[in-house]
Amino acid sequence: MRAARLHEYTHDMSAGLSLDEVDEPQVSTPTEVVVSVEGAGWCQTDNHIIEGMWEQYVEQPLPMTLGHENAGTVVETAEEVELVSEGDQVICHPVQTCGTCRPCRQGETMYCENQSFNGLTTDGGFANELLTSERAVIPLPDGVDPVDIAPHADAGITAYHAVKKAVDGLNPGDTAVVIGVGGLGHIGLQCLDAMSAADIVAVDLKESARDLAADLGARYTLDPENEDIASEVADISDGVGAAQVLDFVGADETTALAPDLCAAGGDHHIIGYGGHIHEPAQALVNGEFSYRGNIVGRYTELQELVALVERGEVDLHTTRYDLSEVNDVAVALEAREIDGRAVITP
Repeated sequence: MRAARLHEYTHDMSAGLSLDEVDEPQVSTPTEVVVSVEGAGWCQTDNHIIEGMWEQYVEQPLPMTLGHENAGTVVETAEEVELVSEGDQVICHPVQTCGTCRPCRQGETMYCENQSFNGLTTDGGFANELLTSERAVIPLPDGVDPVDIAPHADAGITAYHAVKKAVDGLNPGDTAVVIGVGGLGHIGLQCLDAMSAADIVAVDLKESARDLAADLGARYTLDPENEDIASEVADISDGVGAAQVLDFVGADETTALAPDLCAAGGDHHIIGYGGHIHEPAQALVNGEFSYRGNIVGRYTELQELVALVERGEVDLHTTRYDLSEVNDVAVALEAREIDGRAVITP
């Protein structure tokens, strides 16, 4: 079968992955599942993996097939699998967990001590087929297209996971700021609109992204190139500031907004990454705001997000590409030329 594989780290996105012929995966343990991949979302994290940004955090055996946002049809199940059968359409949580370590038993599946992560630590879904486990697949409701929903496997639940935490700190009429209305941000904005009664302020450099944000539920949209974001949010919130900030960019420029943007006791959620936090400790003491990290989301949160999708509360904007176009997608994403999410169709 064909697979788009990373052989060595590089900053040249035009040649990051190579199309290789590899063996089809086979089940070898009692709970494994093989999925024919119909849609595999391309994520900014894929660019970061190609660059080698994750090498110091996780072990990455190269060559490796990338792709951690996957959905498709089950084509093989091991003998103990009961949740799904051949022919079922599923979305695949990117993390395969053991279920027996302490974090798993506490429901914190993202902290599993024995996990493998598709496309990050083990072969992913930029291929015709994906090997995963029963604990990682979620059956799709009738009428939900695996291609369209695939990016929710990471982008969707990462955004949802952050919003679910932010909603706990929001009361009706509070101000919530969404920074970056791209692949993750446009999902997070919809989740925020569906799950809270906050006044949503969307911040993005691109006019098309701001227009999309307005269509998806943002009450206000701001252009950081031509407007003072902190001053505008202060005016919108009657001087209180933003109770919750969802930063889907995570650049130095956006993390630096927190001291002037957050209300007392507020949170600045870091979802996008690549930048740094360089703020005086006193700024956090003075405002008692917090920076909060986010990584993907629990299996149960993906179930909850699928329910929102089925109800029509969250609409994913996608563009489809052939597997042979993976490097073109990487280049386009690096140049900020993709609105919504790119989906590879192996």
